[in-house]
Amino acid sequence: MVFYISVGIWLILGFLCFGEPNYVLTIKTGGSVTIPYHYDEKNPPQKKYWHSDNDQSHIYTNTTEENLSVIDHPDQSLFTLTMRNLQNKHTGRYYCAVETDGQSTARFVLYLKVQSAPDVSVKSSSVSGHEGDNVIVQCFYSSGYQKKTKQWCRIKDKSCYTVGRTDTSQNSSVQISDDGRSFTVLMTGLRHSDSGWYFCSAGETLNTVQLTVIEAEPVSVTTEKDKWRFCLSQN
Repeated sequence: MVFYISVGIWLILGFLCFGEPNYVLTIKTGGSVTIPYHYDEKNPPQKKYWHSDNDQSHIYTNTTEENLSVIDHPDQSLFTLTMRNLQNKHTGRYYCAVETDGQSTARFVLYLKVQSAPDVSVKSSSVSGHEGDNVIVQCFYSSGYQKKTKQWCRIKDKSCYTVGRTDTSQNSSVQISDDGRSFTVLMTGLRHSDSGWYFCSAGETLNTVQLTVIEAEPVSVTTEKDKWRFCLSQN
């Protein structure tokens, strides 16, 4: 069984390199983005915030405004930035930072690009399925990215699957096919541990997807004695 669950444009990003951004996150004009950052669960920072180069603002966790919120999720050891109703003026560089003992440290940088037609987009930015079932994710890219490397990557452990690559390091439960306008990711035999954040990329440009795997219901065992009890109760 294949599940498609379409939602609004909600994108999630869990890591980018330090310093100048190497990846571009493309968002449709008027859309929304949620960007999480994982921190050390054994040594959580005292303060966490997002910084915008556009207006030099610091946005600390547990701040909620009309089109912006930064929320800490200590049970998951991460905090998230959500920006809604994105416009061209929001295009620019952003980074997360943490404070420990009064010292601030920038952890990663991303470049957010707001476009009427994003260079890389996804059919559904949130998908779900039950354990043992399959999910399909479709990633679209513009014509200028046809010859770029296409990948499907899990953010947590940075493991990636590449279009056209068939070596043994690639898991057979993940299959990718490219038709020249989009590439499709098929994940089969879902496990609960597959839940998490992923991204599909063409070259340096990406878009992200959250996968939720629903645990299977416990199977009840009905004995012959139970069947006789049921039959007797109906008489």
